[in-house]
Amino acid sequence: DTMDVVKQSAALCLLRLLRTAPEVVPGGEWTSRIIHLLNDQHLGVVTAAASLIDALVKRNPEEYKGCVNLAVSRLSRIVTSSYTDLQDYTYYFVPAPWLSVKLLRLLQNYTPPAEDPGVRGRLNECLETILNKAQEPPKSKKVQHSNAKNAVLFEAISLIIHNDSEPNLLVRACNQLGQFLSNRETNLRYLALESMCHLATSEFSHEAVKKHQEVVILSMKMEKDVSVRQQAVDLLYAMCDKSNAEEIVQEMLNYLETADYSIREEMVLKVAILAEKYATDYTWYVDVILNLIRIAGDYVSEEVWYRVIQIVINRDDVQGYAAKTVFEALQAPACHENMVKVGGYILGEFGNLIAGDQRSSPAVQFQLLHSKYHLCSPMTRALLLSTYIKFVNLFPEIRSQIQDVFKQDSNLRSADAELQQRASEYLQLSIIASTDVLATVLEEMPAFPERESSILAVLKKKKPGRVPENEIRESKSPAPNTNHHAEAPVAISVANVNNSSADLLGLSTPPSSQPTSNTGVLLDVLGDIYNMPNKVGATNGAQNTYNPK
Repeated sequence: DTMDVVKQSAALCLLRLLRTAPEVVPGGEWTSRIIHLLNDQHLGVVTAAASLIDALVKRNPEEYKGCVNLAVSRLSRIVTSSYTDLQDYTYYFVPAPWLSVKLLRLLQNYTPPAEDPGVRGRLNECLETILNKAQEPPKSKKVQHSNAKNAVLFEAISLIIHNDSEPNLLVRACNQLGQFLSNRETNLRYLALESMCHLATSEFSHEAVKKHQEVVILSMKMEKDVSVRQQAVDLLYAMCDKSNAEEIVQEMLNYLETADYSIREEMVLKVAILAEKYATDYTWYVDVILNLIRIAGDYVSEEVWYRVIQIVINRDDVQGYAAKTVFEALQAPACHENMVKVGGYILGEFGNLIAGDQRSSPAVQFQLLHSKYHLCSPMTRALLLSTYIKFVNLFPEIRSQIQDVFKQDSNLRSADAELQQRASEYLQLSIIASTDVLATVLEEMPAFPERESSILAVLKKKKPGRVPENEIRESKSPAPNTNHHAEAPVAISVANVNNSSADLLGLSTPPSSQPTSNTGVLLDVLGDIYNMPNKVGATNGAQNTYNPK
């Protein structure tokens, strides 16, 4: 007994030294002796050794790989024993729960022992035994019994998820966790949802997790604890695929109206990602994003509304529908500023697609947008001014109305430099530029380059390590810059230009410079702002930019 106490104390002391000064703990000669402590007859020594080896494995897993066989062997002896066999280490009818948890956690440092089928088979038998014992009637009604039993169970499920190699065990673990979703203990429901999030990412258990969708949706809506509701949202996000995407997205949208403020922003990001990833019909995607803005506009980040614009521009089949939908959304008495931004951009690009209907004629579109102008921030006003100059090109019949807006002192002499510059330049552009020049400068935006979703990047930043890496990898473009116009004054050339459309609304990266013809004619787009004389300067040189004074 004295030697057992000495060995146990030595192992714990070495663990303390390892944590304090890792460099003083030698390897090599001690490795085998430390590993074989798992075979000691005294369970106190084995428990201390398990903690020590777990810490050593994290530093050098290859050196201590021999502990796997001994850990599986010891675990097998514990789980197959009766609670009467280990009386000194039995806690409320559960044999050695702390040691079992430590051994299961130790095995999670390694991949399944594929090179030794015997060890792998014995480990799977241990895990099956733990799952079987979880189904047995409790031997005690005391909470300590259920706590110890469930601690071993959840660690075993964590090992099953870590190995991710046995379909039968993964499905059984999922079914066991599904029973906990209706348990009266809040902690158990939380842990079950958390573990099922990991199971949902496995190809073997994804379908089994989906069977619990209705219960998870109910948890999201009815749970009293906000942390459990958060886990339910995470699980819905993880279990979503093409077969249930529309239902899950709709349920999340419905809940968003009454959701806790602490989880709304994350929910918005997840709904936006799911809607894009699983959209078979992009009109549905447009509806989802506009609903997000309507329901939780304050929590819709710039990346979300940038994204819907990028997708609409890249897909010809949805442009007319998007213009019609945002036009209808803007008619609401209370309209969020993000909706005005999306509406301003889309109508500026594709308002002509719905202009044939008298209810959405050019004048009506302009008046609708301008009715929101004075309620918006300077940044949104700047975007709307860019929409107006686009209207000058699309709808020449309302040119005079738009010029009147540019001439207003609140724009032309605005304290905001961005608004003043846009109003000044756009006013001169609308007065002195020919129809061909306007068509060249204000032509429709080209498609955005395809890159990783910027929305997904935001979610990964908010939840590091909790977002699967194989998410959306398509149709991402650089983050828009609504102040891009201020950095590059408008330059107009009548020369033959290949794909040189200016991004007047600031949602793309600066285009690469294009070679221009020597016969280019530069127009003084600023002129004399207040006296308005039409100045035209000509040049035969290679110069192709104009720097306003």
